[in-house]
Amino acid sequence: MAFADRRQAGRFLAELLPAELREAAPVVLALPRGGVPVGYEIARALNAPLDVFVVRKLGVPWHEELAFGAIASGEVVVRNEDVIKWSRLDAESMNGVAARESRELARRERAFRGDRAPLDVRGHAVVLVDDGLATGASMRAAMRALRTREPARIVVAVPVAAPDICAAIRREADLTICAITPRHFGGVGAWYDDFSQTTDAEVRDLLADAQRRYAESDREASAQ
Repeated sequence: MAFADRRQAGRFLAELLPAELREAAPVVLALPRGGVPVGYEIARALNAPLDVFVVRKLGVPWHEELAFGAIASGEVVVRNEDVIKWSRLDAESMNGVAARESRELARRERAFRGDRAPLDVRGHAVVLVDDGLATGASMRAAMRALRTREPARIVVAVPVAAPDICAAIRREADLTICAITPRHFGGVGAWYDDFSQTTDAEVRDLLADAQRRYAESDREASAQ
């Protein structure tokens, strides 16, 4: 099967989440940009707040699509030692990439969230969402950064993932839901009819709409 687009994938994925999550006052955190449309639909289904959790891939300087690790909010770094060894990266090169991506991470957080503080996840179940898992480096960085914020549990939810990567993430998360794990994976984009890039403006609009919707729901619940 293929998903029409990220939002349709989010609606499909939301149906696979355990029913008790809605009663656990969950928080939905989406990895931007592609994870935000997916997370928007999950947050709507769970009547939960939505925020971004920014993760940046650390690419080998002469082959940037090849990640030797990732960095997430909270300055948590996950390293792929096999790639580092194969590419013979030295500390100076890795530090240079990490410094550049740290600046970009900070810029994106300001661009997406503005002056709003990050959602407080302490004691909450967190649903961590992306549009798919290829290497899993970004998701591992996100999980390890989130652990420092003391959530009650971390639920990783993605529409599509490479089977071995989904299995690896399952060993670290409290619960992992991969809607489909194709044997012949071929990349995340292969499983979407529309995999066009999500823009910064779309991310801001979805976050703002989710914030308004959740605030209205909270007011209605308080009035009852």
